[in-house]
Amino acid sequence: MKMLAAWITCIILAVSGGVVAAEPTTTATHLLDQLDAGRYAEAEAMFSAQMKAAVPAEKLKAVWESLPAQMGAAGPRGDARTSEADGFRIVVIPLHYANGALQARIALDKDDKIAGFLVQPVAAAPPPPPAADASFIEQEFNVPPSGTSTAPLPGTLTLPKGSGPFPAIVLVHGSGPQDRDETIGPNRPFLDIARGLAAQGIAVLRYEKRSHARPQDFKATFSIDDETTDDAVAAVSALATTNSIDPRHIFLLGHSQGGLLAGRIAKAADGKLAGLVLLAAPARPILDLLAEQNRYMVGLDGTISADEQAHLTALDAAIAAVRGNPDARLMDIPGRFWQQLEQVDPIADARDSKLPVLLLQGGRDFQVVDADWQRWNNGLKGERYRFQHYPALNHLGISGEGKGSLEEYARPGHVDAALINDIAQWIKAQP
Repeated sequence: MKMLAAWITCIILAVSGGVVAAEPTTTATHLLDQLDAGRYAEAEAMFSAQMKAAVPAEKLKAVWESLPAQMGAAGPRGDARTSEADGFRIVVIPLHYANGALQARIALDKDDKIAGFLVQPVAAAPPPPPAADASFIEQEFNVPPSGTSTAPLPGTLTLPKGSGPFPAIVLVHGSGPQDRDETIGPNRPFLDIARGLAAQGIAVLRYEKRSHARPQDFKATFSIDDETTDDAVAAVSALATTNSIDPRHIFLLGHSQGGLLAGRIAKAADGKLAGLVLLAAPARPILDLLAEQNRYMVGLDGTISADEQAHLTALDAAIAAVRGNPDARLMDIPGRFWQQLEQVDPIADARDSKLPVLLLQGGRDFQVVDADWQRWNNGLKGERYRFQHYPALNHLGISGEGKGSLEEYARPGHVDAALINDIAQWIKAQP
């Protein structure tokens, strides 16, 4: 489960439109000044009515004060950038911390009220195009609308050069809003996997997750199928009718939460998949992992401060609330979504798919850990299951040393070539 955004992000969508007044940077900067000074009630007073209801002062306090615990001491802010979108003025202000950089994205409505507030990792620069002599090409590929949505999702098909037909694989994201490359800091694991497999003759489809590309499609309540399953099935179906793709050899790679849902996707795909690849896939209740991850992070320095303990206590209470009440919210996600996610039995779903499964796990992964890996090993027995463990790899499949940490995600790296080669050889070995 890729929980970086869940740890450090307060996402509130803009909720009203209108034309604009002057000096949005002044208002946005004043909001951050109030937060830095601990004046959360004054910050809340700058919000629109909808924002006040969604993000009261106590929630602002919890989010803002959690950032230094995760990112280190706050440093100076960067220069603000302004733009307009859908009738809102948007201000983006870089936030520098000892262990990395974030950015605050603030949306102002026609009344100079803050109608949207997002703290997120700094966007990475666009990746370079494939080299001219690469053995593959990249082309735009729209995933058709699914479920109740009427809009397609933009994606990229990385295609080996030649006439085909080629085996292919669809990449399914971890938790939270994700772009097609699954970008986190300077790292793009899905881009690495796509180009690495395409260089070995395997076509790869990656696409923007709906919560990233189309957040307006999500209402007050939504399901795991709205967020993940339906779009993955639509991607598989579209790929099966694409020229130069072998429809008998289409696979699916689920990373983290995508791996948790891979068996569910296979069932909904109704015979269109030839196998599943599960990378860093949880096998235990997702909310248990969320609590474990937070305890691991705050305890990395060997101590837990009073503020950190208060954060953990509040998180435990919020987890208990969403487990017991479908209308409660955790990280601004409704309880019914968390309850549905926890009802998934990924091992039973993988087994019931009757498909061959390749399971991949990094030994330095602190988000999906050895307890999950052992549960997969104990739950899936037989010739159609293959397990590959990589002691030096983290949750993104990138090599490192020492204990895994959040800061590691801010350092540039690439998905391990041996892991990509293992996926390629396994796909080619399938009948």
